[in-house]
Amino acid sequence: MYNRAEIVDENFTTFIKAGRLPQARTQITLEESGLKSNQLIELFESQVYSRHLDLRARILKNTNQCFYTIGSSGHEGNAVFGKVFRKTDMAFLHYRSGALVLQRSKQLFGATPIYDAMLSFAASSDDPIAGGRHKVFGSYPLMIPPQTSTIASHLPKAMGAALSIGRASDLRVEGVLPSDALVICSFGDASANHSTAQGAINTTAWVAYQKVPIPIVYICEDNGIGISVPTPKSWIEKSFSERVGIKYFKADGLSLLDLFRTTTLVEQYVRGTRRPVFLHMETVRLLGHAGSDAEFGYNTAEEIEAREFNDPLLHSARILLENNILTADEILGLYESARKRVEAVGAYAIQRPKLLQPEEIRATITACSNPRVAPSIPDDGVRAKVFGVDDQQGGLPQSVAISQFLAKPQHMAKLINYALTDTLLRYPNTVVFGEDVAKKGGVYNVTDGLFAKFGPKRVFNSLLDEQSILGTALGFAHNGFLPIPEIQFLAYVHNAEDQIRGEAATLAFFSKGQFTNPMVLRIAGLPYQKGFGGHFHNDNSLAVFRDIPGVIIAVPSTGADAVKMFRTCVREAYERGRVVIFVEPIALYMTKDLHQEGDKGWSFPYPDQKEEIQIGEFGVTGDGKDVTIITYGNGYFFSRQAEKVLREKHGIHCKIIDLRWVAPLNQEGLAREVSTSKKILIVDECRKTGSLSEGLVAMLVEQFGLVSKPIPQIKVLAAHDSFITLGVAAAAGLPSKNDIIKECLQMCEQR
Repeated sequence: MYNRAEIVDENFTTFIKAGRLPQARTQITLEESGLKSNQLIELFESQVYSRHLDLRARILKNTNQCFYTIGSSGHEGNAVFGKVFRKTDMAFLHYRSGALVLQRSKQLFGATPIYDAMLSFAASSDDPIAGGRHKVFGSYPLMIPPQTSTIASHLPKAMGAALSIGRASDLRVEGVLPSDALVICSFGDASANHSTAQGAINTTAWVAYQKVPIPIVYICEDNGIGISVPTPKSWIEKSFSERVGIKYFKADGLSLLDLFRTTTLVEQYVRGTRRPVFLHMETVRLLGHAGSDAEFGYNTAEEIEAREFNDPLLHSARILLENNILTADEILGLYESARKRVEAVGAYAIQRPKLLQPEEIRATITACSNPRVAPSIPDDGVRAKVFGVDDQQGGLPQSVAISQFLAKPQHMAKLINYALTDTLLRYPNTVVFGEDVAKKGGVYNVTDGLFAKFGPKRVFNSLLDEQSILGTALGFAHNGFLPIPEIQFLAYVHNAEDQIRGEAATLAFFSKGQFTNPMVLRIAGLPYQKGFGGHFHNDNSLAVFRDIPGVIIAVPSTGADAVKMFRTCVREAYERGRVVIFVEPIALYMTKDLHQEGDKGWSFPYPDQKEEIQIGEFGVTGDGKDVTIITYGNGYFFSRQAEKVLREKHGIHCKIIDLRWVAPLNQEGLAREVSTSKKILIVDECRKTGSLSEGLVAMLVEQFGLVSKPIPQIKVLAAHDSFITLGVAAAAGLPSKNDIIKECLQMCEQR
């Protein structure tokens, strides 16, 4: 009674033999559908194999040989999508897309989708997409990026990928997708309510409303229930049928005939008009949410049995019988031969090797199967024109003119602007976007002039939705671009952090580097800024990024370092597909002086184009033996101020280490640098709990223990565990120059 997998399996054979089949919900003939007899058999075969993969997974789970039982049963009509759409139409798929993947695989000679699926079920390291790290639907040759728990988190990047297709053609960027490709993105009716889905669909409509091409098909596979919560009747149709900018189609997911006809119309419409569609496929869910789901806890036996009688395989069998395409015996023969094949393949797959060691698991965190070589640095003549100094300044050679122009010391914001200009010039596949970055030039004018220099196709505004900004970046990266999105303030990233944590950072891990998300995410952040107040604009925490494996986190302290680090970040993203978080300290954007007004101690000339600071390379100022200060960002600025006072007024000599790179941290190099230090002060502008300082202390204690050296005196000066207030007390509770001086004096036992 409770093993519904066995009952559904037995029902199919029993009902076919008895001729007891469900009635059609939609009246349509084979001829009207546009399907040929052999195509119908082909689709039915994919449905059957998908079902047997589900059944075999349940059986193997009982013997602890399978680790995933969220199946596709009830959704097998999506085989049609694998037939109608091309394998070059990138597919971001729902986790109930087994039949779709099986059918799409028929477009690729030599594909082994049944074996691949069984390897994935068994978490075998032979799995060609994830290598045993997760059960995912994914394939690089089939253009199916792997998704994990796809509760709408994949919709923003599907939107971005669709938007990138036309942009690649406009900019003549060699994209991964053909110029006439489209994107399909499937999800469930419950997921459609998620804010991420709503944001992605809203952004799609916003783009389409402005007549910008965005060829995407959102496929809502509506089975009427989200785990145990019913979807209100007609909710999906009422919610999405009248969205501005998105055309709505509805199809019967239990009828291959209706679904094929409707999907064919959708494909032709989207490919021809380059406009988006919401395709609403009504179907049923069989076998509960997953193998562990006790469906009797929230559904009656009558409700469960009614759904099971509406089995899409039974509907497909009825169509085959009604059109005299297959006999009942032939249908049952196909069903049983599929069972035997899946069983045999499964028996072999479960014997294949598994991941056992942590080193094996970690191996793909930053993997990149398709590395690239960065383009050459443009010559000075081209640069001079873009920078607006091509008049040769009274007859000077262009190389001299541009050098003189860039030699004038500038603050950080201007230097980052120059770095962005050079990046857009050198890397044709880069795009810069975010809120207010175009004509306005950003809240702090960091992107000022880029729109005029490079145009609206490469420098453009987003709508006010961080999830969509990051999703756009992810999607563009899928199509060969190197996106440089901007999040206006660090505090604003939190409502979209899963786009980094759950999507960007996991893609290489779950695809063995076959898919990557190269990007350099610029974020204006950290405290001390005076233009705005409160914690909405002064967010002093990097913890949200620090525990994400494989992500590079850069925090420059000077304008010159910002340029050199940014170049490294762009190159790492371009060449190795890395995900980079580039945090720009707002309070240092316009800072020009260090010790006194007019000293220009924090203004720097623009570094030579070849200059970079490698990942993990920290800066060292001074060689004092009294106190070693380890810091970054604003902390480095205040430490430099404090060092002068300590040296000149108190005779205390310090060494200051500017970490620059928050992740990955150069632990070995840092340990060597402080190996002779007797007193170490860590200055961290982030909140003490969860801050980098906690990890630094642990690392230092561990490193000194490894070499059997006495542990030096270590003190942490970090921000209080509090939000930042508005007004004159905005810096209260944050490390300051005077705090650093005080701590160093105490450590040296002076007043």
